Amino acid sequence: MREDFMTEARTKARSPEHTADDTQRLGIAAALVLAVVAALGVHALLSAPTIQEDAQAELARVIADEDRDVCGQFGLRPGTNAFAACSRELANVRQKQSERDQAAAAGIL
Repeated sequence: MREDFMTEARTKARSPEHTADDTQRLGIAAALVLAVVAALGVHALLSAPTIQEDAQAELARVIADEDRDVCGQFGLRPGTNAFAACSRELANVRQKQSERDQAAAAGIL
């Protein structure tokens, strides 16, 4: 019984080689994690302009859809002078609302 205990104790004891191997594995793992994080960071930096452009294009589409819906309710068709005037007025309304929202966020309103 005592022999089994000693054999088990020796098996479980860490030798200097295992410690060096473990340290090397941890270093490699840390380097891999750092490489992945760096790659994701570079990807985020490179794709940021595209994401911004996509968001701006989506906003333009949403606004154009709103203009068609609202102005269309009054019988104004895209491509007409009346539709263009309606779109300009909706842009003014959006701008004023944005200014009110900013003032409210700043605590002015």
